Amino acid sequence: MSSLRDTAMTSKAWPFEEARKVLKRYQKAPPEKGYVLFETGYGPSGLPHIGTFGEVARTSMVMRAFQELSDIPTKLICFSDDLDGMRKVPGNVPNPEALQEHLQKPLTSVPDPFGTHDSFGAHNNAMLRRFLDTFGFEYEFISATEFYRSGQFDTVLLRAAEKYDDVMKVMLKSLREERAQTYSIFLPIHPDTGRVMYVPMKTVDAANGTITFETEEGKEMTLPVTGGNVKLQWKPDFGARWAALGVDFEMYGKDHSTNTPIYDRICEILGHKKPEHFTYELFLDENGQKISKTSGNGVSIDQWLTYASAESLSYFMYQKPKTAKRMFFDVIPKAVDEYHQQLRAYAGQDDTQRLNNPVWHIHGGDVPTSDMVVPFAMLLNLASVSSAETKDTLWGFIQRYAPDTGPETHPGMDKAVGFAVRYYNDFVKPAKTYRLPTDTEREALEALRAELAAYDGDINDEALQSVVYAVGRDRFDPLRGWFTALYEVLLGASQGPRFGGFIALYGLQETIDLIDKGLAGELVG
Repeated sequence: MSSLRDTAMTSKAWPFEEARKVLKRYQKAPPEKGYVLFETGYGPSGLPHIGTFGEVARTSMVMRAFQELSDIPTKLICFSDDLDGMRKVPGNVPNPEALQEHLQKPLTSVPDPFGTHDSFGAHNNAMLRRFLDTFGFEYEFISATEFYRSGQFDTVLLRAAEKYDDVMKVMLKSLREERAQTYSIFLPIHPDTGRVMYVPMKTVDAANGTITFETEEGKEMTLPVTGGNVKLQWKPDFGARWAALGVDFEMYGKDHSTNTPIYDRICEILGHKKPEHFTYELFLDENGQKISKTSGNGVSIDQWLTYASAESLSYFMYQKPKTAKRMFFDVIPKAVDEYHQQLRAYAGQDDTQRLNNPVWHIHGGDVPTSDMVVPFAMLLNLASVSSAETKDTLWGFIQRYAPDTGPETHPGMDKAVGFAVRYYNDFVKPAKTYRLPTDTEREALEALRAELAAYDGDINDEALQSVVYAVGRDRFDPLRGWFTALYEVLLGASQGPRFGGFIALYGLQETIDLIDKGLAGELVG
C-alpha cells in the first residue's frame, strides 16, 4: 500500500470520510457488478441550477477519494427523472402559457418552449450535460424515460408488483389518511392522453405483471408495469432505482433526509443492499430563501462562470457541505481568493495537509500552480478607482507592480482580470457609495497624504502597510475604524484590500491624487 493511500485512510477531509464508508461495503469481496456505483439524481422540471452542479461536484469528490483508497473500478451515473409529470409550468421559460395544456405529461412528452430540442425534458437534460461537460465531470447519463421504456427497469418493476403489499406498507406509514386512501406506488401513463395518472389500483397482478385501475374518465384499464407504461411514485422510484442499478453511494439535500428510511427499506424489499448516503444542507439566496429551479433565484452556473472560474465554484462547493450556504454574487470574490490561497499553500504541504486541502479534491490530486499575482478583491478595488472598462487598464497597473507578468505568461491572471472588469461594472460600480471624511478622518488622511508624498522607501506591500498603520494607530482605537474610513471615503465600499498592497499596485502619486479627491469631496455625488 502506498504511503499516500495510508495517509488517505486516516484523512479527516469529508470526501475521504465518506469514501471509507463505501469501501467498508466491500471488505470481504469486490462488487459482483464489477465496479462501485456513485449516483446523483436530477429532476429536470426547470433549468439546471447551481445546486445540481454542487451535488455532482461533491459526489465526484467522494468518488476521487475512493479511487485513492481502492483499486476497485468506479462509475458515476447522473440520472434524470424526466418521466415525471410536469406539475406546474416554470415561470422562467419563454411562452409559459403554451405549456399549460401539457400539464401532467412526462417532461419528455412536453414540447420544448425554447424550440431547440424534441421535448422540454430533452432540452433541460442537454443543459445539464453541457454544464457538467464544462467542468470535465466523468459520468454516464441515464434518462428515466429511456430507462423505463427500454426495459432496463423491468426486472425491478415486476419485483415491485410481486412485493406490492410490502412496499405499500412502507409508504402508507408516511402518508396522511386522506392521501393513503387513493395512493399507489404505480402511476399509469394514459395510452391516449399521455398524462401521468394519480389513480388508485383496483388490482395488481404479480403473476402477469399488470395493474388494473379506473381512469379519471371512469374507464377501467389494464396495463403492464413494464416497458414504460407505468412509472413509480417518486419515493418508491428513489429506492427502486438504487435496487435496479446497484447504487453504492448517493448524496442529496436536507429536504430528502426524512425520506431516507423509506428509500432504504424499499431498496431492500426490492432485493438490494441500501447504499451509503450523505445529506447536505441547502443553498440559500441572499434573503435566506431556498434556491429553486423553478423560481430561478440565487446564482446560476452560467452567472458564476461569467464572473469567476469553474475552480472557484468547485472550491465553494467543497467547503462545509453540512452547513447552509448563501449563494449570491457577493460570495464570488471571496471564493476566488480563498481558492488561490489554497493553491499557493499546497506546494509546501505534506501529504496529510494536501489531502485535507480543498484543491486536492477539486483537481483529483493533479493540482496546478496559481499565477494570480494580485488578489481578485484587489483587482476589483483597482477597477473601481481606475473606472476600468477594459482589461488593458488593469494590466497597465499590474505590469508596473509586477513587470514580469502578462496575459501570455499568466493566462489564469488574465482571465481573472477579465472577470474583475465584468464584476466591477455589473456589481461594484452600481453599488459604490462615497462619503465625506469626519474631522478626525480628514486629519488622518492629510497625514497619510503627507507621509506618502515624502516617502522614498521600497514600493512594496509591507513597507507601505506600515506607513498606513502608523498614521492610523495614533488616531483610531480600534484601528478598524481607520480602514473603514479609507474604504468608504476613497473606494466607496464598506470593506476593501490591505491598503498598503493597494497603494503599491495603484501607485504612490495616484493614491495621493485619490486622497486629494476624497478630501475635496470630488468622489461624492
